[in-house]
Amino acid sequence: MQPVHHKPGTRALWGAVLTTLVALAALLGSAPASQADTTICEEFGSTTIQGRYVVQNNRWGTSATQCISVTDSGFRVTQADGSVPTNGAPKSYPSVYNGCHYTNCSPGTNLPARLSSIASAPSGISYTYVSGAVYDAAYDIWLDPTPRTDGVNRTEIMIWFNRVGSVQPVGSPVGSATVGGRQWQVWSGNNGGNDVLSFVAPSAIDSWNFDVMDFVRQAVSRGLAQDNWYLTSIQAGFEPWQNGAGLAVNSFSSSVNLGGGTGGGTGGSSACKVAYGTNVWQGGFTADVTVTNTGSSPVDAWKLAFTLPSGQKVTSAWSAQISPSSGAVTAGGMAYNASIAPGGQVSFGFQGTYDGAFAKPAAFSLNGTSCTTA
Repeated sequence: MQPVHHKPGTRALWGAVLTTLVALAALLGSAPASQADTTICEEFGSTTIQGRYVVQNNRWGTSATQCISVTDSGFRVTQADGSVPTNGAPKSYPSVYNGCHYTNCSPGTNLPARLSSIASAPSGISYTYVSGAVYDAAYDIWLDPTPRTDGVNRTEIMIWFNRVGSVQPVGSPVGSATVGGRQWQVWSGNNGGNDVLSFVAPSAIDSWNFDVMDFVRQAVSRGLAQDNWYLTSIQAGFEPWQNGAGLAVNSFSSSVNLGGGTGGGTGGSSACKVAYGTNVWQGGFTADVTVTNTGSSPVDAWKLAFTLPSGQKVTSAWSAQISPSSGAVTAGGMAYNASIAPGGQVSFGFQGTYDGAFAKPAAFSLNGTSCTTA
């Protein structure tokens, strides 16, 4: 930068300008900065979100370009060129995960963890689907006899929330099962590198909160894993064969609670109780939510996950940020109420609309740990 030369008569004016600029800079600095989404087009490019999950492009089955736009709660496929035969492997698996994938471990994860030590592994997902593409939307859950972090594991569990086009899981159908309160078609096979146990939903599921261990126990009961094996990662994303631009994970949560019942993420023990009061009128409602920390340590950066019944949508909220507006949602504290002391409470509320019969959410989890309801 060239030095600025002032005429003697302009010094007072220049001082006033500097004072104004400093004040303006301080004002701008105090405003919350918006963070641009991160675009990843590299074959195996990845980044972290929320300080606890990894989002990966994971394009391994094609040389055609694939790009994802990573948000603070998930990602969206923005470019998905090319196609591969539908009777073979997919093009890629853009996904978000908790755990370890080819030595890339998510921040603060407690995976790998021995299956016998896991009390629960609550997870939540909200998907956006598109037409004009061939794909599945699926969880990928990896199990191994050893706590390995550096490659493919012995057994892969897939949960197909949706499939579009003439694609099917590895292997062949072996019956049906009720898991997590839902009915699934079960497939079993081997892809040449590992065993694959797949659970296929009979119709598309847009969002759901569930316990990953319900599916892990299915693998153990079918002889595809043992209690002394390890859970190494919990992943959620898409397997596209043709196109796929617009597919999105709107939100994702995953924690692994070990025998003591402590949360798998940051924030300490998350033993909790939720009171959910409502005021309902035709087509609309308000909800007043109180979260009590019944644990022995503070819950910092609290996140309350729950699924709004079908037809409900959040239109405004107070004392919390809620996203997305429907399906599997997460409410998080503001700067002034981001921590819940042991025995303490935090309250927030929201207004919404609904279609059909009104119902309350069935379950809540605080930083990944299931809560009791008052």
